[in-house]
Amino acid sequence: MGPDPVLALGLMSGTSMDGIDAALIETDGQAKVQPVAFVTQAYDPAFRRRLAEAVASGRAGVALEEELTRKHADAVRSLLGEAGVDAKDVALIGFHGHTIFHAPAERRTVQIGDGALLAKLTGIAVVNDFRTADVAAGGEGAPLAPVFHRAIAGTLEKPAAVLNIGGVANVTWIGRDGALLAFDTGPGNALIDDWALTHTGSPVDQGGRLAAAGRVEERILSELAADSYF
Repeated sequence: MGPDPVLALGLMSGTSMDGIDAALIETDGQAKVQPVAFVTQAYDPAFRRRLAEAVASGRAGVALEEELTRKHADAVRSLLGEAGVDAKDVALIGFHGHTIFHAPAERRTVQIGDGALLAKLTGIAVVNDFRTADVAAGGEGAPLAPVFHRAIAGTLEKPAAVLNIGGVANVTWIGRDGALLAFDTGPGNALIDDWALTHTGSPVDQGGRLAAAGRVEERILSELAADSYF
C-alpha cells in the first residue's frame, strides 16, 4: 500500500513565455496520477516583453518577480474555481516560477518566483526552487518531467520513451525496471514561436498553418540529419 492520494496543484511558466499552465491532480506521489482540472492563462504582450528582457539579461527586479508570482496566484484561483475545489483541500502547490538563467556547466541556475508570497496569497503550502540543488551537485537541473512520465506510463510495455516538446524538447527513457534516463534534446517550439511573433505578430504558428504551407529544404535537412547526434 502506498501513501494516501492528495490533491496537488502544479504551475508551469515555460520557455515559450506564452503564459501559465495550471493543473490540479489527485496523486499519491508515486504511480497514481488522476487529472482533475486544467487551465492556461496567457501573458499579456507587455508582461511577456518584460519577461523576455529578463531572460535575455539573466536578471530580474523584485517588481517583475512579484508580478509573476501574483499572476500565478490568479491562475491558482481560476483553476480552483473551475474545479469547484477549496484551497484548504489542496495539499500543496508545485511552483516552478520562470527560468531566466540556466548554465549547469557553471553550476548556476536562476528561477524567479516568490514561493513564500504565493503561499500567502493562496493559503496553500508551496514547494519551489526545483533545480538549484541538482545543478549545485553537478546535475543539469532539467528536465523536470521524467518522474511524472514514469507514473503515467505505469501500465505501458517497457522499455518506453516519452518525447515532450515544449519551448525546449526533452526525452525520457523508462527501463524495464523503471530506471530513468532523461535529457533535453534541443529547441522545441521556442524558435518557431519567436519566428512567428517576428513575422506575423502572433506568438505561435496557429495549427501549424505556416509550417504546412511551406516545403522542406531537403539539402539543409540532410546536413542536419547527418550530424552524429542523430
